[in-house]
Amino acid sequence: MLEARFLPRWEVGDVTGAVVAVDVIRAFTTAAYAFAAGAKHIYLVDSVEEALAVKRAEPDVVLMGEDHGRRPPGFDFSNSPVAIAGADLSGRVLVQRTSAGTRGVVAARSATRLWCASLVCASATAAAVQASGLGPPTYVITGDFEDRPDMNGTDDLATARLIERARLGEALEAIHTAQFVADSDEAARTLKLGDGDAHRDDIAYATRVDAFDFAMEVTRVADRLRLEPTHPGV
Repeated sequence: MLEARFLPRWEVGDVTGAVVAVDVIRAFTTAAYAFAAGAKHIYLVDSVEEALAVKRAEPDVVLMGEDHGRRPPGFDFSNSPVAIAGADLSGRVLVQRTSAGTRGVVAARSATRLWCASLVCASATAAAVQASGLGPPTYVITGDFEDRPDMNGTDDLATARLIERARLGEALEAIHTAQFVADSDEAARTLKLGDGDAHRDDIAYATRVDAFDFAMEVTRVADRLRLEPTHPGV
C-alpha cells in the first residue's frame, strides 16, 4: 500500500504526483491571511533579488516575506501573518519570498499538482489533495535545512502529519499539534525577531487550525509560480 512521503526540499526536484509544500511558521500561514485580506493571487519566488525585480517592473505589486527572518529592504511587509491580516489587500497582487516556504515550492519543479499549506488551511488542503485523485502526496518539509541541523522543520512535519490524518479521515489531534508547533524551536526563534519582523501574536495566528476553508494551489503561468485560493469541491 502506498503511503505519503515527508521529504526535505533538496529531495523533491524529481517528485511527481500530488505535492504539498508546508511552512507553518510562517510563509503559508501569512499567505492564507493575505487571501483572507482580499489578495487576488501571490507570486512565489526564490530570492529577494527576484522579488525586487518584479517590483521594479510592476510597481503596484506588494512584496512580503523575509530573509533570515527579517523584512528585506524594499519589501512592503514582513512575513508576519498579524501584519498581513490587518492590511487591505483587496484585489492586490503580491509577491512572496521566504527562506524556507517559497524556496520549497520552487524546488518541487516536477510536481503534477502543487499546494502550499499550513495549519490554518489544513483540512481544506487535505480535501483538495484527496479530490485530485493522485494518491498519497509528498509533503515538502520546507523548514528542514540541510546545512542547519538546529533547523529541522519539526513544526512543518507535525503540520504535514495533521494534514495527512485529515486526508485519511483520522482524528486531527489539532490541540496537541497546535501546542507542539507553538512550543517549537522555530516558534521561539520567530518571536525573538522583534517588532518590524515578527508580531508577538504571530504564533497564535499560525496555530489556528482550520481557520480558513480554502486550500492554496500553485499554477505555473509563463515563467512564474502563482498561488491562488481554491475551495475543495467547487
